Amino acid sequence: MADRSFEDMLPFGKAPALILLITVVAGFYLALHPVSEQRATMRFWTFARNHSVPYQKATPSFEAKHPGTTLDVQLVHGEAVTSRLRAAFWADLDVPDLVEVEISRAGSFFRGPPEDVGFIDLMPFLRSTGYYDRIVKTRFAPYTNKGKIYGLPHDVHPVMLAYRRDLFEAAGIDVEQIKTWEDFVRVGQQITVPGERYMIELSDSGAHHYEMFLFQRDGGYFDAESRLTMDDETALETLLFFIPLVAGEGRIASDLGSGRVFTQAVEQGYFLSFVCPDWRSKVAETDIPRMHGKMALMPLPAAVPGGRRTSTWGGTMLGITKACPNPELAWQVAEHMYFDKAELAVRFRETNILPPLKDAWEDPAFDEERAYWSGQPLGRLYANLADEVPPQYASPLVETAKSKMSGVISACAVYYRENGEAGFEDFARTRLAEAAAEVRRYMRRNPY
Repeated sequence: MADRSFEDMLPFGKAPALILLITVVAGFYLALHPVSEQRATMRFWTFARNHSVPYQKATPSFEAKHPGTTLDVQLVHGEAVTSRLRAAFWADLDVPDLVEVEISRAGSFFRGPPEDVGFIDLMPFLRSTGYYDRIVKTRFAPYTNKGKIYGLPHDVHPVMLAYRRDLFEAAGIDVEQIKTWEDFVRVGQQITVPGERYMIELSDSGAHHYEMFLFQRDGGYFDAESRLTMDDETALETLLFFIPLVAGEGRIASDLGSGRVFTQAVEQGYFLSFVCPDWRSKVAETDIPRMHGKMALMPLPAAVPGGRRTSTWGGTMLGITKACPNPELAWQVAEHMYFDKAELAVRFRETNILPPLKDAWEDPAFDEERAYWSGQPLGRLYANLADEVPPQYASPLVETAKSKMSGVISACAVYYRENGEAGFEDFARTRLAEAAAEVRRYMRRNPY
């Protein structure tokens, strides 16, 4: 037998053999030189980029105040925050120390008895530091369950009405004379041209605009005791008022969607006004720059004479998880990010989001005139409405209720377009009752 060559002893060839050799050598090297795990002292998840960037900027100053402490602020997609965090709580897996959760999803984390909730009760910290009395009270409501506060409010989100000042003035509209929604509708019906110009942007297929009207009237999906209220008389009255705004011959509203199409609609005067919580004022500045100096803000018209001139749209909470080994240090992170007045002033200039800490509004940043908004002091306008912002109450099923309400809005709009007032009240009452009955079935399956 002829002598076998080295290549003959490599059944799979030289290349696989070389890869195997490199793998073995690398394995021995790593075994002898293990990589030390770098783990931050505190991990902080947020779902919003306009939150994460300011937090990351504020991280060095926090670490400087706490030598030896490292803070890792991570931007995590909103859906992932909800699904990953909920799964981690249930399975007792690794979770971050602090987490921001969107307002409509917060209630889903409060399911079950208090011992099963994955967040700590922040009331002891709030009381001992005095912050409880310095924060807009209604902003605790969405994050409160069974007497415990599981989240710090990030914002207030008062709602105003943004309008094309130049077009209002050209049409002779005096906003000082618009005190109620009845006044607003009367002017809107005079100026709306179907298919060409609408007084306001409102949706006929989703609940996000409807619920702003609902909250303004002291209604909601649930009350403070977590009882379902989405089909009560306030909800019905709001629905009967809202649908004629978005459907039928006398409608004064339309909806084209978001993004570039909305930008063009405002620029071209298709929409003369739109609902504008504080955060949306920054969206307008960024997405509709050509309207610089042509826009202005006014308080919402009241539902009744002398009534509330604002509402609320959106929100975020910051919670400290029970898995956090050092809640006191986590609270200091929360204080730095949420209550540092200098940081809040800088953040307001960058985001237009009004913080819930009332003494922060004393900073000159909140009185600065904004050229985009025709020289108005945007911060002061929103701050003046903050104490009127209505509460929203939490429930593990609030997302379900919102989804069902969107179906009600769509169905009622279709009915009203086809039939007008004839039989509309009965139809609306029936659809509300049917949607609420479905939510109550879910509630009976899970009493928590």
